[in-house]
Amino acid sequence: MTLKIGKGAAAPPFLVMDVIAAANARQAALPPNAPHIIRMEVGQPGTGAPAGAVAAAQAALRSGNPLGYTEAFGLHSLRHRIAAHAANWYDLTLPIERIAVTVGASGAFPLAFLAAFDPGDRIAMAAPFYPPYVNILTALGMIPVIMEATMETRFQPTVAMLEQLDPRPDGLIVASPCNPAGTMLHADELAAIATWCDRNGVRLISDEIYHGLNYDSPVASAAQFSDSAIVVNSFSKYFCMTGWRIGWLVLPPDLARPVECLAQNLFISAPYIAQVVAEAAFDCHDELQANIARYRRSRDHLLTALPAAGFTRLSPAEGAFYLFADISDRSNDSAAFCAGMLREAGVAVSPGVDFDRTRGNRFVRFSYCGPEDDMREAAERLKAWR
Repeated sequence: MTLKIGKGAAAPPFLVMDVIAAANARQAALPPNAPHIIRMEVGQPGTGAPAGAVAAAQAALRSGNPLGYTEAFGLHSLRHRIAAHAANWYDLTLPIERIAVTVGASGAFPLAFLAAFDPGDRIAMAAPFYPPYVNILTALGMIPVIMEATMETRFQPTVAMLEQLDPRPDGLIVASPCNPAGTMLHADELAAIATWCDRNGVRLISDEIYHGLNYDSPVASAAQFSDSAIVVNSFSKYFCMTGWRIGWLVLPPDLARPVECLAQNLFISAPYIAQVVAEAAFDCHDELQANIARYRRSRDHLLTALPAAGFTRLSPAEGAFYLFADISDRSNDSAAFCAGMLREAGVAVSPGVDFDRTRGNRFVRFSYCGPEDDMREAAERLKAWR
């Protein structure tokens, strides 16, 4: 007897994770004194949680508190801190009833998609995009609608692109700063998109997990321009807490209770200890700003050093910690190109096919959030490669 396998099991891989596995295997196979593999494939800060946040975790573990379930939307104290953060960064007044603490941003997306959309609904986004957007939507029976953005729009969507969609989509996902290009929607651009969505009955979902990692322009939140938008954020990037799996949603009033019911059933709650650490991380401003200064130095160095190594067409590095490089003058097979780079130069980089299914074969993504010395060494290795 052959048992049925659900359609969701056919979700394609998140190829960055495969590159991580390949880099790990390559590192493990190296002789003891060989140069180490330089990791530029994954968007994981090179530092862990800030010291004050780790101290809060240690204190919580010593306290005798059983660290059990919280409410589905998280600790009230953490939600109040998130609301204060929104007031400080965006001049937004948010009741904590609209704030949901989630199991990372990765846990937030299924909650948002399930609450806002039905199977068969069409959700637009610009390519290149973060691969799990498409993979999760597809697994849930929804239909991704891809708009091919270019360097001319900084790989971001525009109202003009949205106007060309027929029929109108049911939803739109934007990301600023975005993964993989590291570009931003500036405040006037995000406001125009939010207004278009409200006028056309399109649910806007704004991925803001890289807020705080911006270098030349201020960030703006979709919640500043639309009460119907869903905002996704995370403690993984700016707060350097990837493995703690903690994030949050800012929800429109009509979706707060539906998302709460889904969260109760799917996750119960985010881990108690991670919530304690997240709350303490808001008090670690100086350490976090020092990390941003390090990313900025790496970015500035790579914007000069990578063109000297033959990567002459780079995306504008406005935020996050990524550079998206057009390698079409060197290869039309980004997966093979990255495999060769790992094998021959010892530098792990992500192929663009993860982020753009039709044009990604001619792009690669560099992540520069690792140690500064590694970022400089990577540039030197790539100058000597090919």
